[in-house]
Amino acid sequence: MSVAPRLKTYLDLVKFEHTVFALPFAYAGMLLASLTQNGTGWPGFSVLLWVTVAMAAARTAAMGANRVIDRAIDARNPRTAGREVPVGKVSPAQAWTLVGVSLAVMAFAAAQLNPLCLALLPLAVVFLIGYPYTKRYTWLCHAWLGVTDGAAAAGGYVAVTGHFAPTAWMLWAVVIFWMIGLDVIYGTLDRDFDVKNGIKSIPARFGIPRALKIAAASHALTFALLLLVGVVAGASGWYYLAAVAMGATLLYEHRIINPSDLGRVNVAFFDANMWLALTMLAGVIVDVTWRTLT
Repeated sequence: MSVAPRLKTYLDLVKFEHTVFALPFAYAGMLLASLTQNGTGWPGFSVLLWVTVAMAAARTAAMGANRVIDRAIDARNPRTAGREVPVGKVSPAQAWTLVGVSLAVMAFAAAQLNPLCLALLPLAVVFLIGYPYTKRYTWLCHAWLGVTDGAAAAGGYVAVTGHFAPTAWMLWAVVIFWMIGLDVIYGTLDRDFDVKNGIKSIPARFGIPRALKIAAASHALTFALLLLVGVVAGASGWYYLAAVAMGATLLYEHRIINPSDLGRVNVAFFDANMWLALTMLAGVIVDVTWRTLT
């Protein structure tokens, strides 16, 4: 296989386009931290570069590990049986190599930022690699994923300041509950398979109607935390305008799915949440620019 098709195979393996979910929150944390520390929303090209590299590498490592660890489960599930590892497009050894290379790149990027980013690396690896195992033991696996992805938002803040602060913790909490709701919604697609195969999830444990209510509650808390971020960060009205738009997006997400019709779960999962993440970033960019100029 030539380079281009092989590259596409690996990008498909890790669903690279889904990086758009967490990366905007990492950028948001980075910009808010820069405004607090430097009086301007621009953290410098070096920080922007290494935050981008670190986050992309972290997500690639996590998805690669998820695919190879879950390959036997994926092979039994009609929805996932066509993934790259079960069908042999990528061997387990190749997938693990991708994970190893990605972790090395992540470590190098963290070293370019500050000592705290590098010191937190081992803990980050535990969360990145551990997620596939949690669904074998607990229906709280969604929370593990939320904590893992939420670290991107806090990481963007720490990359600039070298320490945690209330805004970093609040951003982390936003992504935790956003991802819990998002992952629960997505998990409804596999509810029957999970029950039959002993896979733990909120839809498998509580059923689809209750799972969607739990997801809605998680997203209501997400919206409240988005507003709290604005308060803690001293945001302008521009940020709150974006927060309201994000709240509307979450509401739309729950309006288009119901227990008897899961046909639009993928729209709710990818399209709505892609726009939510980009709206967050746009709101923070306008907010920090406004506050820098005024």
